[in-house]
Amino acid sequence: MGEKIIIFTGPSLNPKKAKELFDKATYMPPIKRGDATKAFKNGAKIIGIIDGIFFSEVAVSPRELLYLLDKGVILIGGSSMGALRAAELDVFGMVGVGRIYEMYRNGEINSDDEVALIFSPDTLEPLSEPLINIRYNSKVFVERNLIKAKTAEKILKLSQKLYYPLRTYRRIVNIAVNEKLLTSWEGDEILDLIETHRIDLKNLDAIKVIEKVREIAILQKLI
Repeated sequence: MGEKIIIFTGPSLNPKKAKELFDKATYMPPIKRGDATKAFKNGAKIIGIIDGIFFSEVAVSPRELLYLLDKGVILIGGSSMGALRAAELDVFGMVGVGRIYEMYRNGEINSDDEVALIFSPDTLEPLSEPLINIRYNSKVFVERNLIKAKTAEKILKLSQKLYYPLRTYRRIVNIAVNEKLLTSWEGDEILDLIETHRIDLKNLDAIKVIEKVREIAILQKLI
């Protein structure tokens, strides 16, 4: 029955790890335009959207997903592309989960750039850090009194200026030190904090998508 439950994932939650959480779904690479319709035509009753293609190919459109909602497909999104589309379409019945979805829905963030990253086409492993993770970790570090608010603001502003494929913590900190926004000592301290306290918000939200898909699949008696 796995073909009735399709989940599009990748850098936010590797398909192998996702399958360990819920093995009744069929896992597909990040979604692009037309993939959801193809899944529906192949019998999908529930479609979970985590990761998607943003720039290298045409992104899945709200119109395509609206068509599937009208056909009775249950759509669940969070973490990345799924969070974006869920925030746009929750009023039409798409189910959104996770903190990133809530931030889009509430207008705390609004740009695709917040969740964009580059990843290995072979392993689907992330090769850059999404801005939303940098934003979230900066906030948490300040709340825990690990860094000063002014330091977090410098890091975030510098991150926003960088093209998304170039965003890594080490590159951001090195630029900040070179531009004398941070001292070398402060830069080393931040890298140590990231090593020991970094939170991958996209990953946490991706897991919530898997959990919600499983919950609904049970309610719909698809498993």
